[in-house]
Amino acid sequence: MVVIIVSAVLTGYCTLLLLFVLFQAALREKLNLHWIHKFFLSLGIAVIILGLTGFSVGWREEWSTVHLSLQATAPFLQFGFVGALTLLSPFVFECYHRAKYGSKVLIVVVFGAVSAAIFLCPLLIQSPCLIELDELPEKPKLIGHRGAPMLAPENTMMSFNRSIACGVKAFETDVQLRYDRIPFLMHDNESEFLRRTTDVKEIFPNKHFNYSGNLTWEELQSLNAGEWFIKTDPFHSVSQLSEEDKEMAKNQTIPSLLKLLNLAEQHNISVMFDLYSPNQEYDMNETINVILNSGIKQNLIFWLPPVEREIVNVTAPGFIHVYKNVTEMHNRGGNHLNSRYNEVNAEEIRDLRRKNVSVNLWTVNERWLFSLLWCAGASSVTTNSCHLLKDVDHPDWIMSHKKYTIIWIAVDFMSFLIMIGLYSFHSEKTDSSASPYFPGKHAACVTKEV
Repeated sequence: MVVIIVSAVLTGYCTLLLLFVLFQAALREKLNLHWIHKFFLSLGIAVIILGLTGFSVGWREEWSTVHLSLQATAPFLQFGFVGALTLLSPFVFECYHRAKYGSKVLIVVVFGAVSAAIFLCPLLIQSPCLIELDELPEKPKLIGHRGAPMLAPENTMMSFNRSIACGVKAFETDVQLRYDRIPFLMHDNESEFLRRTTDVKEIFPNKHFNYSGNLTWEELQSLNAGEWFIKTDPFHSVSQLSEEDKEMAKNQTIPSLLKLLNLAEQHNISVMFDLYSPNQEYDMNETINVILNSGIKQNLIFWLPPVEREIVNVTAPGFIHVYKNVTEMHNRGGNHLNSRYNEVNAEEIRDLRRKNVSVNLWTVNERWLFSLLWCAGASSVTTNSCHLLKDVDHPDWIMSHKKYTIIWIAVDFMSFLIMIGLYSFHSEKTDSSASPYFPGKHAACVTKEV
């Protein structure tokens, strides 16, 4: 949290300085900035431009996560912005004393409005982690997203075995059916089928493989499903593996669903999967038969495919039905929801939990997000980083509303007193041409000549 506050001080200082410079330019007040102000001003502009550009290009789909990150950091960002406002106030006061009367009025109004907004914004801050310690829900269970894909190639037996060491409550995977009707584990389908996670282009350079029906199980078994992981290092985690693990990863193959079911039954771990198929109803029946014949307990199957749930209820009444949206779940009388982490807010999660609905959120890899969803009351999260989240014993922070209110009022009050002192100091130095914080021949703010 200290890092967040310090970052907020620097960011807030640069931002407020930029806004004040633009305001002074609008008033046509001549500025003669100290080199430190120029440095922070340039830094602020560069950071804002690069940040917005990078986020828009690289993480466009994550814009919806911004409000969650604010819930996790807003209390501490406010402390930082109060600090930035306090640090910037000497510059504002000096410009005020040197400005013309009309400009002085506008400076007072704008600075007062900005200060009030920063001081009072905690009244609008809402975070699920603003709770009493005894109100903290149970830690969310972990579901291995395609196993443990940071430690082994996704959807391989090595990956699922690694996730067992994380204490996952369920395996999440993706099922497709081959030419001779054997369900196997593979995420990519249609035009991307096999290309990313196997060496299919090298083994079958002249064969069409747009979907699983074009390849036999024997052909699928001949593909290497692990070398891509070592070569591409998708999570920048290969360096953490031992040489033995690297060799094991290189020799992974595509597993059948039956093989995963046997592993799950052995360790009493649930299985949840998406079913990718051009003929989902037909493939659904084949998949159910494989599950029922495997011997795994039916209540270990989290049934996610949305088609023909009535038939599934008759054929396999012990399956636990999991729904992708609240409306469908309510319409069908279900009590298990599987949703993206930013599609259900904290209040909705808490309301669902009060109604004994199990809420799983995907895909949660970062500690800060896991902490936030823990505070909100999520039942479980699907994650790529089970090896990291398993060691999280408590959220990054929790604080009661009462304690937070006392702290932010105290911080605001101290800042207000400091700014009063700084204003009084500048009032006594109105004849000086130098800033008391940066002594020398350069004034921070000079009145426009008339």
